[in-house]
Amino acid sequence: MSDHQAQCEAALIDGQWDLAESEARAWARHLPAGVEKDPRPHFVLNVVHLVRGQFADAWQTHSRCLQEADDIAEVRTWVEGFVGQKQDKANAHLVMGLFLAQSGESEQSMKSYKEAARLAPESAYPHYFLAQIHERANHLEMAIKEYREAVRLAPGYAPARTNLGVAYQEQGRLEMAIPQYREVIKLNPEDHVAHANLACALAEQGKMEPAVQSYKTALKLNPKDAEVHFALGGLYETRGRLDLADRSYRDALEANPDFGPAHSALGWLALRKQRFQDAQEMFSRALKCNEEDPRAYHGIAELYAIRGKRQSAMENYSKAVKYYRDPEMRNALMNQLFQEGQVPD
Repeated sequence: MSDHQAQCEAALIDGQWDLAESEARAWARHLPAGVEKDPRPHFVLNVVHLVRGQFADAWQTHSRCLQEADDIAEVRTWVEGFVGQKQDKANAHLVMGLFLAQSGESEQSMKSYKEAARLAPESAYPHYFLAQIHERANHLEMAIKEYREAVRLAPGYAPARTNLGVAYQEQGRLEMAIPQYREVIKLNPEDHVAHANLACALAEQGKMEPAVQSYKTALKLNPKDAEVHFALGGLYETRGRLDLADRSYRDALEANPDFGPAHSALGWLALRKQRFQDAQEMFSRALKCNEEDPRAYHGIAELYAIRGKRQSAMENYSKAVKYYRDPEMRNALMNQLFQEGQVPD
């Protein structure tokens, strides 16, 4: 066993996340001669990123340790080995829970999280990760209960507050979500995601100007976030500021040329202005990014209808109805077609 491996094991059990990260990076850099890859140090990094709420980084490390069957088997053998020797330590069960949850065994991970919570009743982590399991199972009330407990135990643990706010927002309880986002911003003023979450909740409350300002703050902190540019564009479009909406959608594409929803949105703006060729081009680009984009199919259907090509229009209306996930959008389109005497397949 290398010194780096031993240090990683000890650091995980003791909850020394900074040390675990540095040792894992050193371990990954100094593999034994003849060993091309080792998923174990990347799993350590995966754990550290998850604990810190760094989900984008966690996803990147996940692909390097828990995607291939052989890697999962190797990590399992290792985790079961060193964790099994520390059954009286809360973080041993926390690490096991994270392994199980990350390798597709969410149900089994719950037992590990509950044991971690029993051994360390002062720790927010087991409640935080148990809440995520409940949330993925669409048991929002149970998730909220666990997130609330995590926040009670660690008021300064921003990831728990963020997720609690998101869970409240999913329930439509904006008056509960917004204070959580504001607390996260107090803890981390440069957290662009918190500003974007706050903006989204404010917009849902109908507080458009504060929402615009929060989106702008988020973009100052991270100008390359295509989703935030797109959300701001949608807000401008709702307010009738089509010029600003157009600019925001184009900013989204500058940040990410493959961000399909922005292509669709620009297509609809062009359609409104009767710039049919531009609209067709934008909808086609959207479908290159996502061949199941309902707004693109809907827009193309409208173009065919304008041109009097009923059969082609109905084919695309049918695809739009099929792919719309929002029941309100699907029902609205269905009602429109029924009123026009058209029934999609």
